Order: sequence, then C-alpha cells, then structure tokens
Amino acid sequence: MPLPKLRRRSPVHGLDRRNLGPAEVLAQSVAGAAPAAAMATVPAIVAATAGPGTLWAFVVATVVALLIGSCIGQFTRRMAAAGSLYSLTAQGLGPAAAFSSGVALLVGYGVLAMAALAGSAIYLDALVARLGGSTEGSRPVLVLAVCVLAVLATAGVLVRVRLSARLVLLVEAVSITLMTVVFLALLGADAPAGPPPPDPGPGGIAAAVLPALGAFIGFEAATAMGVEARRPFRTIPRVVSWTAAATGLLYLFAAYTQVSGFASGGLTTAPQPVLTLAMAQGQAWIAVVLDLGIAMSFAACTLATLGALVRVVFSMARDGIVPAALGGTHPRFRTPHVAIAVVLPVVAAVPAGLLAAGVPGPRVLAELLTVATAGYLVAYLLVCLAAPPFLRRIGELTAWPVAVTAVAAPVLLAVLGAFVVSAWGGAVPLVIALLVLAGAVWLGWLRWRRPAALAGIGAYDETVADDVLVGP
Repeated sequence: MPLPKLRRRSPVHGLDRRNLGPAEVLAQSVAGAAPAAAMATVPAIVAATAGPGTLWAFVVATVVALLIGSCIGQFTRRMAAAGSLYSLTAQGLGPAAAFSSGVALLVGYGVLAMAALAGSAIYLDALVARLGGSTEGSRPVLVLAVCVLAVLATAGVLVRVRLSARLVLLVEAVSITLMTVVFLALLGADAPAGPPPPDPGPGGIAAAVLPALGAFIGFEAATAMGVEARRPFRTIPRVVSWTAAATGLLYLFAAYTQVSGFASGGLTTAPQPVLTLAMAQGQAWIAVVLDLGIAMSFAACTLATLGALVRVVFSMARDGIVPAALGGTHPRFRTPHVAIAVVLPVVAAVPAGLLAAGVPGPRVLAELLTVATAGYLVAYLLVCLAAPPFLRRIGELTAWPVAVTAVAAPVLLAVLGAFVVSAWGGAVPLVIALLVLAGAVWLGWLRWRRPAALAGIGAYDETVADDVLVGP
C-alpha cells in the first residue's frame, strides 16, 4: 500500500513546534484566567446578587467551565492549532461560525489584554501610594505605567515562547502564593456586622452565575499553544480541564473566606471585602500583599492573553482572511512578530487613552472586562455547539459529548441573555453593537472578495515529512 504523501511543511510553519512542557502550557491557561486577581474581586460582585448563595453560584460556574473544557477537549485530543477556539470551531460548524468565533476571540483576548494592562497599572499605582509614594489615581502616572507595562509585555511575547511561558509561570505562581497567604491569614476572621441580605433563592443564584463564570474567562488560553506544546493531544485537554478545576477551587476558597468573614451578609455591601476583613483584624500588611498579588496576576494575564491573541491573528493570516503579512514569524524567536507589532500598540493605546481622558481607573477596568466577557461567551457557545458535528464528521460521535453540549449550550445561552440584560445602558452595549457591525461588514467583504479563503479557514498543524523517520 502506498504511503500518503506528506506536506513539506506545516500550514502553521514558523512557530516553535513541540517545545513547551506541561507546566509551561499550564501557566498560559492559569495566567489567562488571572485567578489571583479574581479571588480578591469577584466574590463581592457575585455576593451582590447571590448573597448567602455565593458559594453555590461558584459551584455552578465551575461545573459550566468544566463542561466547556470537555467540549474543547474533543478537538484538542485530535488536532493541534494556533488559532484557539477559532480553528476548532471551523472543524465542526464551518466557515461562518468559525469566523464569528474568530471575531469573538479577537474581542475577548484583545479587550482582556487591555483590561489586564489597566488593572496591573492601577494596582501598582495603589501599591506605590500605600508605601508612601505617588498620589493614587494620578492620571499621568497611570498612563506611564500602562505604557511601560506594554513595552515589557511586547518583549515578553516576542522572545522565544518557552522563555515567555516560564516567565508567566513564575509571575503567576508568585501571585497565587501571595493571595493564598492572604486568604489563609483571613480564614476565620470576622468583620463588623452588616445588614443581612434577603435570601436570593434559585433565581438570584442563577443570575450570579454570570459574574462567577466571568472569573473563568481565559482558562482555555493554552489551546493557542497547540502547535508549540510538546505532546499537544495529551497536554492541552488536560491543562484546560485542570485549570477550570483548580481555579474553581481557588474561587470557592476565596468566596468561603469572605462570606464566612461577613457572617451576617455584610459582604454584599462591602466595596473591598478583603481589605475590610484585614483592617478589622488589624492586619494592615495584607493590603500591601493584596495590591502586589493582584498587580502581578494582571501582568501575567497580559502576557498569556497577548500570546493567545497574536496566535489567533497569525492563524487568520495563514487562512487568508486578514493580510498575509500578519502570518509572518521571526526567524530567530519563532514567534508571530508581525502580528505582535500590529496588535500591541492598539492594545496599549485603548487603556492609556481612556485613562488619559480622565475616565476613572476602576470604571476603565470594569467596562473593559465586561466587553471581553461578551467575546468569550460567544466563543465558548460556538465551540460547544461545534463538538458533536465535528465528532460525527470523523465518525467518532458518542453519547457523552452530545449530553455535555445539551447541558452547556442552553446554560451559555441563558448566561448570554443575562449578560445582555445586565449590560443594557451606558457605553458597553454601544461598543459591542459596533463590534458586531464591524464583524458583519468584514464577513460580507470576505464572501464577496475572498470566498475561497473563507471556505478554507481553520488551518491546523499537520504531520510533515521531517516528522517521520525515513530509513536510508
């Protein structure tokens, strides 16, 4: 029987193939979710809706994240791609859905990177002010901090991916350790009593799943490293599932510490519950560690998210739906340097511009995170819907992935509906509407000018001749 003819080079050639170990890949997903920052901020947001049911909201969100991870695993156990969920969705739902996923990921990864840059600058500024330095919230200081962090992030994502991954691993490990120390110190602490909130019932818990699930966005970032992972079919699906489970446990621990500290329910009215608990116990050092841990977590999130973002742009360029030059890779560092050069200035300019215009830092961070969440939710819904058709196409469909999609897809649709209701009013819906319109125009142009490129999107890594040992 004649052997199948192999390509001379992979469709995603130029990246540093098969070089990342499991720990380095894990760092990408963990940093993408920024658990240290979420531990300190999200439980109070969830408690505002769920009250005493805060822990249950996080339990449901963790289960949903695991179901999404299971759907992603149906693809990553069989293919290695650099385009994250965009490339995966193409294999199950076709070009239009894949394009929609790609646009959603550009919004999700891009705006989350903006938010992470802003968050890191805000908390570094607060740390310096707490140590007796600059005046907190100074507009020039915040803009300068964003610009400096953007330059450092550019260097981080440009160098060889293995070095960048190790840096992300170190920074995120330190930030999670710091936050764990903080919450262990606060475990069992009591804050001044506040008015007990009303029982939210199942409806309140269901509504709180949206902000709780928002704490997980970015946990799939490792899927963009499929080409560069050493054993992608084993490593990537495990990393995504482990990240969902591990971050879920961290959030439950953080939520339990805060909810138990506000036994009367005052957590729902405390603007900074962790600091309130710390000050009630006379542990002022916690404020310094908290600011440092959150700033480091956002910095690691910036690196991991930017790494995923530029690889989605790289994959779109290789598919022919953005300029081909964006698919270029650096001959020495083997990273998508052209995409980095184009994307990074935009990512830095938005938060720097908003802060320079006088928009308060907390508002910049909150609204950017809201827009990013919309992109992620759309991408998660599409990849879940794509799993059963993909498995049926390759003749491997079983009952389990159908059941997972049957549960995950309606929940994500409900969460998206809740997101639309909660975000109604203000600038966020207008921004999202403009992004949707831009995506629709872009898709129409591709159908008109590049129908062949649109029909063929979804490039992934393939076995090449050099991968096969051939005798003399």
